[in-house]
Parts: sequence; structure tokens; C-alpha cells
Amino acid sequence: MSLVDDAARVRLNAHAPYSNFKVGAAIRSVEGNLHLGCNVENVAYPEGTCAEAGAIAAMIATGDRRIAEVAVIADSPSPVPPCGGCRQKLAEFADGDVPVTLATTGGATLRTTVAELLPGAFDAGHMERS
Repeated sequence: MSLVDDAARVRLNAHAPYSNFKVGAAIRSVEGNLHLGCNVENVAYPEGTCAEAGAIAAMIATGDRRIAEVAVIADSPSPVPPCGGCRQKLAEFADGDVPVTLATTGGATLRTTVAELLPGAFDAGHMERS
């Protein structure tokens, strides 16, 4: 089973009663472990959780800290990239060359990297003081 297949499977568990836009995310950590997340909407929209954030939280909860690969899937005419906040969250736990596969339930895919999704990322180096 591929990482996209894993994301597709967890997507079905999404709680999206307001938008009906279900998203699934799968992360493989550098340790080789699989971590899954789906979007969880809330009637108070800003309080929802993106699929990517859920997968990252699942990874951290198990003790893994670094991402080796990411897959995101949604029922859309074209592959859906992570939102800006999730791009920053991915960059927190992944090197720029980490592969990201964006997919649709119809079979379209787009391969990219964390760095291509978030050029000029804000990172810990920006917090250093002279």
C-alpha cells in the first residue's frame, strides 16, 4: 500500500459536515512509522484542524520528530496543496527536500517538496541573535 493509499483511507474518516471537503494526510517518519490525519471541522471555522496538522500531531504523540515523506489527498479536480499554516508546520519537522505527493481521489498526482511548497521558509535560524 502506498502513502497516497494510506491518506485516501484516512480521508474517509474526516469530519467535514460544513464544507463536505474531506482531506486525508499520511506522513512517514524517518523512523519508517506511518502517521495519519484527516481534517476535523468545527462549526466555529477557525477551530477546525487540517489533515496535515493532525498527521503531524499523531507523529509527535508517538515520539517521532522528523518527516521523511508526505501524501495529501482530496476530492478535487486538481491536487490540493496544504494551506499556508500547514506548509509552515511541515517545514518545522521536514528538510526542504522531503517529497510531498499531492493527489486527487480521481487519480491525479503532483510530486513536489516541502521547499517548493514554502520557499523562503521561516526557520529556527531566524530566531538567532548576534
